[in-house]
Amino acid sequence: MKGKLILEDGSVFTGNLLNNIKATGEVVFNTGMTGYQEILTDPSYCRQIVTLTFPLVGNYGVAEKFMQSRKSFVNGFVIGELCDEGSNWQLQSELADFLTRQGVPCLYNVDTRAVTRKIRSVGCMKGIIVPEDASKVEIEELFAVPIKKEVVQEVTTPEIYKMENDGPDVVVMDFGIKQNILNSLHNLGCNLTIVPAHTSAEEVLAMNPDGIFLSNGPGDPKDVPEVIEEVKKLIGKKPMFGICLGHQLISLAMGADTYKLKFGHRGSNQPVKNLLNGRVHISSQNHGYAVDEASLKDLPLEVTHINVNDGTVEGLRHKTLPLFCVQYHPEASPGPDDNMYLFDQFWTMLTGENKGE
Repeated sequence: MKGKLILEDGSVFTGNLLNNIKATGEVVFNTGMTGYQEILTDPSYCRQIVTLTFPLVGNYGVAEKFMQSRKSFVNGFVIGELCDEGSNWQLQSELADFLTRQGVPCLYNVDTRAVTRKIRSVGCMKGIIVPEDASKVEIEELFAVPIKKEVVQEVTTPEIYKMENDGPDVVVMDFGIKQNILNSLHNLGCNLTIVPAHTSAEEVLAMNPDGIFLSNGPGDPKDVPEVIEEVKKLIGKKPMFGICLGHQLISLAMGADTYKLKFGHRGSNQPVKNLLNGRVHISSQNHGYAVDEASLKDLPLEVTHINVNDGTVEGLRHKTLPLFCVQYHPEASPGPDDNMYLFDQFWTMLTGENKGE
């Protein structure tokens, strides 16, 4: 079936529609060459239509072990070539079957370079995926559907659960956490209690953890002011580490500001400079908002990492408290292990032991 992606500025990109499902969402692009299943199941993409710049997608199929959450939360998938038959020793099913099972609209055989260039020049915008013969009324109705803002509540765990271990107790606030982050903390030795996003500070502290972790997640951090208020109450009470949305929430709780990036940072090849030692690491990123560096003036926060491409803030630490956070995803290991030292730093905060370099 023929289909098309229509952006709110009127741009149209044609292709083939895998399933007869319409979609509405913010259109973004990811520059990674691999990891399509991880992208599809990363809750940070909730309510977005994701375009992949790499042209060949589906060539190694999908497998349960690479799921990053309980399901796919993306609203749509726009790609170049959809591979019919994957080849990998861990393959359990084909990508097309996975997309159909997950109910994800997929438009393929699209000139994704043209889509990406449009977004880079104009910025992220709303878009829809429809069959080629969609009527004007259908298109207008889809564009009239607002993009939901309560995305954190949609992706967070509905109930508390544990990943038990013999190490320090860590409460993980789940704003849409990736499974690889939980695995990284658990493999480190942490005894994890994962709680829903809107768990109160009093409930967290009542668990008497050795540390608190704030996860990644979707959307504008300012859309969850009630969470920011709870984070304020937690700062200084226990060692704290935040990633991505967690980094933004910590910054807002400390009095800093955030802003929307023109087209965001999404991909597994983003260079980040560690200002503490001058090293540049390759990082995996997925965020559309950033901390405003100017707003950090007079706050007890120090910039520790910056994005080499545009100079935006990628990491912060408190000048006196055991608290730090980064905007990118160290667990994704694109380097392949350039940034795992951040988990070791958290371990040292929790135990006083030096587990890494």
